[in-house]
Formats: sequence, C-alpha cells, structure tokens
Amino acid sequence: MKRKLLCLLLAACLLLALAACGRKPDSDDGQGAEEEDSWKIGIVSGTVSQEEETFRAAENMVAEYGADRIVHITYPDNFTTETETLISNVVGLAADPDVKAIVFVQAVPGAAAAIGKVRETRPEILFVCGVPGDDPGVIAAQSDIVLNSDEIAMGVTIIEQAHALGAKTFVHYSFPRHMSYATIAARYQLLQQTCEQYGIEFVAETAPDPTGDSGLSGAQQFIVEDVPRKVSEYGADTAFFNTNCGMQEPLITQVIKHGAIFPQQCCPSPFHGYPSALGIDVKGHEGDVQYMLDQITEKVASGGNSGRMSTWGFSINMLELEAGVRYAEAFIKGETNGRVDSALLTRIIQDIAGGADKATVSTYVEKYTETDADGNEVEKENAYDNYFMVMGDYYTF
Repeated sequence: MKRKLLCLLLAACLLLALAACGRKPDSDDGQGAEEEDSWKIGIVSGTVSQEEETFRAAENMVAEYGADRIVHITYPDNFTTETETLISNVVGLAADPDVKAIVFVQAVPGAAAAIGKVRETRPEILFVCGVPGDDPGVIAAQSDIVLNSDEIAMGVTIIEQAHALGAKTFVHYSFPRHMSYATIAARYQLLQQTCEQYGIEFVAETAPDPTGDSGLSGAQQFIVEDVPRKVSEYGADTAFFNTNCGMQEPLITQVIKHGAIFPQQCCPSPFHGYPSALGIDVKGHEGDVQYMLDQITEKVASGGNSGRMSTWGFSINMLELEAGVRYAEAFIKGETNGRVDSALLTRIIQDIAGGADKATVSTYVEKYTETDADGNEVEKENAYDNYFMVMGDYYTF
C-alpha cells in the first residue's frame, strides 16, 4: 500500500514539473502576452482610384509587418451611397477575433456608424480614424483616436503661404458635401478672413462632387477647363485650392501649364497629386520624401514655375495611417497609458514626420455661439481630448 502511494506521489510531482516547464513566465502574462499571440491590425483605406496615397501607405504597412499581422480592406468608391457596404466590410474585418485594432484612413462619412456596429460585439477593439468625414462630436465619441491635419489653422497658413508665393487672388474649389464638414466649413471662414487681411481677392467656385453623377472623371474635367478660365479672368498671380483628393492631379497640371500659384493640396504631401501630374516614377521610392521633393523641384523648374508651388515636407495622410498602425501595435502590446496616450502618440507622429520641429500636434477645440435666455450670443467651446490635429512646415519648389 505504501509503495503504491509513493508511486502516485511521484507521478503527481512529474506532472506538476511538466506543467511548470510548459507555463509562460509571469512577465508574459496579461497584455504583454499579446505580443506572442496571433494579433492583427485591420486597415481600411480608399481604393487606388479614389485615394491612392493611403492605399499605397497601407500596402507599405503590409509589406513591413506581414500579411499575418496587417489585414487591408478598402471602402467603396461611392461611399456616400454605399454606406451599408462600408459597414458590412468593417464588421466582416472585426469578425476575426485576432483583429485587436482597426485603423481607418480616410474615415469617410459612415465610418462612425461602422464603428458603432462593431462595438456592439467587439467593444474592446481600438479604433484610430484619420481624415474624418463625420462631424467631430460624432467621430470622437465612437473612435478612440482621431487624427486630422490642422484644418482650422490652415485657414490662416494657406493664405500666408499663398501671399508669400505672390498671390493676388485665391480660388477655393469645393462642393456642398465637403462644405457640410464642420472643420472644412470653419477653415473656409478663416480663409476668407485671412484673404481680407492680406488684401487677396477670395473667389469661391463650386466644383462637381466626384461621388456624384459625373463621377471623378467629370470632376477632373471641370478643373481642366476652369483653371484656364480663372487665370484668364484674374491673371497668373492666382492661387488655387481644392478640398478633394481626386482633383489634385489635374489642378497641379493646369497650375504649371498656366504659370499660376499652388500653396498646397487638400491633404498636403509630396506624394499627393504631384507625382502623377509631373510624370514622376514613384516605384522604389514610395517612402523616400527627400527624393520626391527633389524630383518635384526639378519638374516645377523645367515647367518654368519655380517659387510658386509648395506642400508640406511630409505626407499627412501617409503619416496618419502609419502613426495609427504604430500606436495600435503599442496598445496591443500594453505599452500605452490607457486607450488615449497623447504623449506617446505625439512622439510617434513627430518621429514619422522627421522630428519635433517638423510637425506640431494639438487637440481639437470646437468653438461655437449660443443664444442665452436674454437673447445674448455667448461663445462656447467643446474640447476633444482624443481628436489630434497635425500641422507641418511648408516646402517651396
């Protein structure tokens, strides 16, 4: 009997030893253990035809991290009429239990609804939304992190840059859908006010919406035909700005052809519009900012328009997508201070931009007026601690 009991005790000790050998160290428990798991980050971007820059940025992330870590899908080109498809695609992405975070650039209208649907079953997923199309209060309430260029401050800086390039007239192309966005509308008002301060004539022109009946090709053709008309009417010292990504290429082409002024794109970047408009081969240089700046400078000079065109020294949309992925990775690995770690996010953004002196980061404060009980207008504001605005420096070609 004693001998049998001794054998049982030895067997139990052996099992315990084997279990201990197979157990992960305590330091790998909890969030830190995620690093060794099959975690994934989802990316939702536009298509090549709608927004090539972020599509390529997503491809870069897949190439760097691997397809086992990054799952890339696109939203429909006609997202305004295919919201259900957009929602369905994002819900399908989130159905994979290994997907711990989703980065949405551009976060077109409908993104907030898609996030809300996902949160019904996967509330733990981290969402990072760049270039938001939904109102700030809507997207900030649904997304953990919101990233955008500092569109409000651009209401001043775009005109300051246009003035520095010699502009006497400023033409603003947009359409009702974009003008319904709170940040674009606020910037529009500032653009007008700043033009007045600098003595620049402000001209508002309604362009076709690329998601409308005429499509992107119709919107682009409008730009091709209208820029020469505007230069003929106002002269070559006219600066042009368009709120839509798909119209940047023809706008840049026509500005060079007619010797006009171009302070920046809607989404400032050396890779946005310039390469296709100037025939620059990007292959092999997808992330090489200085190469692209040098190439654009040469092409603009050969077109006889040096000193009249510019952009930021980095790609804002590519930066937002890459920063979103790197922040999501840090969150998954338990390296962030909660879901919104502004200090870490700022470091990531400035590192990608090339240093703290290349980009500033602030949070969005929405200002508005209300009428009180006595009929007096009272200024108020909403501060969004998870809505981050990025501003870069200009690079003149």
